[in-house]
Amino acid sequence: MTDININFFKNRRLNLAKDMEDNSVLLLNSSSTILRNNDTTFPFRQDSNFYYLTGFEEPDSIMLLMSSGESILFCREKNPDLEKWDGFMFGLEGAKQEFHFDKTFDIKLADELIPTLIQGLSNLYSLIGKDTLFDNKLISWMSKANSMERHQENINLKDFSNTLGMKRLIKSNEEIELMRKSCEIASNAHINVMKNAKLGMTEFDLESMYLNEFKKGGSRFPSYNPIVAGGKNACVLHYIDNNKTINDGDMVLVDAGCEYGLYASDITRTFPINGKYSSEQREIYNIVLEAHNKACQAIKVGASCLEPQIESETVLSQGLKDIGLLHGSLDEILEKKLFREFYYHKIGHWLGLDVHDDCPYSINGEDIKFQENMVMTIEPGIYINDSADVDERWKGIGIRLENDILATKLGYENLTQTVPSEPDAIEALMKS
Repeated sequence: MTDININFFKNRRLNLAKDMEDNSVLLLNSSSTILRNNDTTFPFRQDSNFYYLTGFEEPDSIMLLMSSGESILFCREKNPDLEKWDGFMFGLEGAKQEFHFDKTFDIKLADELIPTLIQGLSNLYSLIGKDTLFDNKLISWMSKANSMERHQENINLKDFSNTLGMKRLIKSNEEIELMRKSCEIASNAHINVMKNAKLGMTEFDLESMYLNEFKKGGSRFPSYNPIVAGGKNACVLHYIDNNKTINDGDMVLVDAGCEYGLYASDITRTFPINGKYSSEQREIYNIVLEAHNKACQAIKVGASCLEPQIESETVLSQGLKDIGLLHGSLDEILEKKLFREFYYHKIGHWLGLDVHDDCPYSINGEDIKFQENMVMTIEPGIYINDSADVDERWKGIGIRLENDILATKLGYENLTQTVPSEPDAIEALMKS
């Protein structure tokens, strides 16, 4: 069960139904168990969109939400024999009562019953392109429904991704509390690992420490595969080998967050394994820090969600120009995007049930504007590969700084601010 009151999900469905055209239905499917190898599976994690509207955390389920507000769930029948192996199942009656659905049916009857349930409707909404197998099922059910009555209009298939994404984008107070807890657990993990990181440790040693800290804090799973990158490995954005030796003088870039109540946190810190930044490392770090702070200040209700990106590009470009890694005027650097040699990702992403929350950044060519209770990561970085045409003393430096930022009426709140960001504060923490 969830930490959110189950009535919350029912009310969410009723409110969403108001955004649907009359005589329409929304169909969403759950996640399924995924084979890991032979007869073992990965830990089950519910599909975020399905969970957002149901709170139901069992696999092999389908939800139908009618524009009238009626909600129907197809799920597994209760099976005492299977429960002996895999644990408790709600079954049809349990799901109906506990999760406040109007009707429940056996998932085995989906192919038979869904065409009948959608027959005569004008529109069928779903999240087109998220799951090819489910897309094919939708088409099959629609074709069968359309063939049931020769004189009825065909059902229109419409993508509901932007509508549902915009709903998910603005967090409720209940969601924000879960995210605060997730950020608290992840923040404490970063603090405790930096306190205990020592010369001689490997990337794997540090990864193990982070995962253990997450569990100690009350989070069973990370919200993504942690990145623990020592030395030049930090210049590989999605480095997850996490198995190399960390040498004296190396920095370690750690990008690690956790889930709590299915809500994600996402934090990155870059710290020196020996507890002391070199002069070159500190110069680059301070540029990234300034870009981070200016990008956060761009998060204001009513401002474009792309403003933090623009601020980060400007600050990083000027900083790299000042230390001689970029050449030409600032306008030229920005116009030709010369900074991309060293800064080749976006400033951040929406955060919520997914670490990269499934929400739009623009609709119909117009940027999304910040509203109260949106959460975005801010994560500028500079990465100087060995192939860069720069002095050797800069090569192999990779630095990213990431925090989780809540848009508020008054500006912004850093949900992960307890983890030091200033280089002096990081060095002091590592000596404590």
